[in-house]
Amino acid sequence: MHHFQYRDGALFAEEVDLRDIVAAVGSPVYVYASATITRHYDLFAKAVGAPRNRVFYAVKANANLGVLQTLAALGAGADTVSEGEIRKALAAGIPAERIVFSGVGKMAHELAFAVEQGIYQVNIETEGELDLLNRIAVERGKRQAAVFRINPDVGAGGHAKITTGSSDNKFGISFEEAGRLYARAANLPGIRIAGVATHIGSQITDVAAFEPAFRRLRALVETLRGEGHGVERLDFGGGLGIPYDVPYPFSQGPALIEAYAGLIERVLGGLEVERGFEPGRLIVGNAGILVTQALYLNPRPARTFLVVDAAMNDLVRPAMYDAYHEIWPLREPAADAERQRYDVVGPICETGDTFATGRSMARVAPGDLLAFMSAGAYGASMSSSYNQRPLVPEVLVRGGEFFVTRPRQTYDDLIGQDRLPVWSA
Repeated sequence: MHHFQYRDGALFAEEVDLRDIVAAVGSPVYVYASATITRHYDLFAKAVGAPRNRVFYAVKANANLGVLQTLAALGAGADTVSEGEIRKALAAGIPAERIVFSGVGKMAHELAFAVEQGIYQVNIETEGELDLLNRIAVERGKRQAAVFRINPDVGAGGHAKITTGSSDNKFGISFEEAGRLYARAANLPGIRIAGVATHIGSQITDVAAFEPAFRRLRALVETLRGEGHGVERLDFGGGLGIPYDVPYPFSQGPALIEAYAGLIERVLGGLEVERGFEPGRLIVGNAGILVTQALYLNPRPARTFLVVDAAMNDLVRPAMYDAYHEIWPLREPAADAERQRYDVVGPICETGDTFATGRSMARVAPGDLLAFMSAGAYGASMSSSYNQRPLVPEVLVRGGEFFVTRPRQTYDDLIGQDRLPVWSA
């Protein structure tokens, strides 16, 4: 479910007319509905048994401070993959004791910051990282809680580039190494090894894909305990997907969440262990849209290009993953409105700057406002200033109010990051 609906012929975010937001900040602009974030988090947290079990929102999906603050107030933790994300989570009010640090290439200064802050857990992915974390913790007189991220050789996801659980992927340690490394970690003075974790991919909409990995994880926990090791935490990662290609996805989300929670209970029931979860896209994907304005029509014999002011630097998913996003006009079309097929493209100097090909839409004229739906995850968080286009603003809506949580980047901001060289004579 999301909270973007037509009212009296205009598209609203909760109680706010989206045209009012465009009038205030221009286009393109990201808009997030806090009611959707709240609803999705509450549904997931209840299904998996929070707060007894822990929910760590995957910050990489959307790191907007307003979004993080909304989740912090709901009791969410944060799954982070860089020092920057840890700092963002802390700034938004998520305490260190609700933060985990994941990622295959953590650097020494990042691990040091995490240890100094006293975060809840580090998800270790290599033996080298284990040794580095131990040294850093010992130097600071600390003992850092950690788990091993296991690669179960079970990959899944909506695209090859977001599949993470196969042995061909770079993530995690192998099952073959798990026992040896767990025993090593148990004897290191700077490490309190607490359990294991996994994450097999993203945009998974068939929960059956998780079952082989979770069964392997249960078997590993039982083996480790049989060898005398304490295993108190089991982190299942994230990966649940959202519907991108239906106009009003009211029912799919809750049904998927309930099926996922049911699978967890069926496979892991009776295993006394604290469960951790790291949803991202599921929480924010349908909570955000990217509003854009039509600039030009460029008709050809076999197609018509619709050029909009948003580009692949603002929303890279279609160019990177061939991803699909619904496109809704901000002015509701009549039921019998004439339709036309468009190739929807942006201004970037690359053919790949294409959002949709042959998309059937009510006729569009230059100046019309459109919304790329389900853009709340991996939209703004993956944006860039490619072609020296300033980063677009982000706006959070709550009820009848909206707040600009990130202003549009100015050209002074953009150019001011560079420095002209001053050479010696």
